[in-house]
Amino acid sequence: MKADQGTGVEQRLIVVDTNVWICAMLARDGSPTILVRAILERGLPVFTPATFSELETRLWKPKFDRYIGMDLRMSVLHDLGALAQWIDVDSDIAGLSLCRDPDDDKFLHAAMGARAPWLVTGDRDLLDVAPIDGLDILTPQAALHEIPWLVDR
Repeated sequence: MKADQGTGVEQRLIVVDTNVWICAMLARDGSPTILVRAILERGLPVFTPATFSELETRLWKPKFDRYIGMDLRMSVLHDLGALAQWIDVDSDIAGLSLCRDPDDDKFLHAAMGARAPWLVTGDRDLLDVAPIDGLDILTPQAALHEIPWLVDR
């Protein structure tokens, strides 16, 4: 089922997978970058302690040292943490196993717990999840085409 695509604030909640945040930081253009800029301007990213922890852990990996300075990483984490809609996932949702990669379930749990209509990812394990009522799981490029408030029209 397609997510309700209303324009109210509650309908601008969006869960973004770690890979999309990092791709946006690494590239100056492209779908992830355009998407993240639009979310930061017009949407409300959703984090749980688990999803934010994954982003934080990944960003501190030494492999990114040559591409993303420490100051930028700290600033991004601080700003995202302050801007985001934070939720704690109820135990009945947190106990669900929905993805073939159990480590990715935390993003589904975040979306379901927040009742966010969208989860944006480049991860095939998440993109291949069986349909979940009220949640669209999209690539960054598809999100830019299917979520009306992301792009000024």
